[in-house]
Amino acid sequence: MEIRNYHVNDETGWLRCRVLAFLDTSYYDNVLTQKEKYENPAIELVAVENGEIIGLLDIEYEEEERTVCSRGTGLGGMIWHIAIHPDHRRNGIGKLLLEEAEYLAKEKKLNRFEAWTRDDDWVNRWYRKNGFVNVRSYLHVYLEDEIQGKIKSEVPDLFPVHVFAHYVGEDTDTIRECFSRVHECVCYEKMLE
Repeated sequence: MEIRNYHVNDETGWLRCRVLAFLDTSYYDNVLTQKEKYENPAIELVAVENGEIIGLLDIEYEEEERTVCSRGTGLGGMIWHIAIHPDHRRNGIGKLLLEEAEYLAKEKKLNRFEAWTRDDDWVNRWYRKNGFVNVRSYLHVYLEDEIQGKIKSEVPDLFPVHVFAHYVGEDTDTIRECFSRVHECVCYEKMLE
C-alpha cells in the first residue's frame, strides 16, 4: 500500500471510496458526484493498493488565522474528508493517512487540526484514539414527515418536503423527541506538537 498526494485523475476512485465508506455511517446520504475543490491550500492524500484508492484524507488549511477553522488560535487545518474503503478498515490506514498529514501540516507551520463528525460511536472512538478532543457539538436535524406545521415557504405554491437544519440551542431532548432523524455533530480538535 502507498500513501501519496491526490492527483486529478484519482477523482473517480476517490468518489467510489468515499461513497462506500460513508454508506454505513450517519452520513449515508451525503453523496458527492465530484470531488470538492478548496478555496485555500489543501493537503489531499490517498491510500492506494493495487491501483485502487482504499483511503483518503482531505485537509484544507489556513494561511491566515480563522479563515478555515471555526475555533482556536494560530493556523489550523480542517479535515473535510477522511474515509477508508469498508473492505480495508481496521488495518491502520486512517492512522497512516493522519500521520502523513500531520507531517505535512507541521512543515506548513499548522498547529492543529479541526474535524467535525456525527454520532457514529466507532468514528468518534477513532478520533479520540488518535489524540483528538471533543470541543463542542450541536444537532443536525432532518425534517421529513414531521415538516407539516413546522416549516413553510414564503414563496407562493412552493411546499418544503425535506429540510436539513442545525439546532444550536440547549433543549436537545425536546428536539430529539420531536424529530425522527437527529444526529449530534461533534467538533474535534487535535493540537500538533
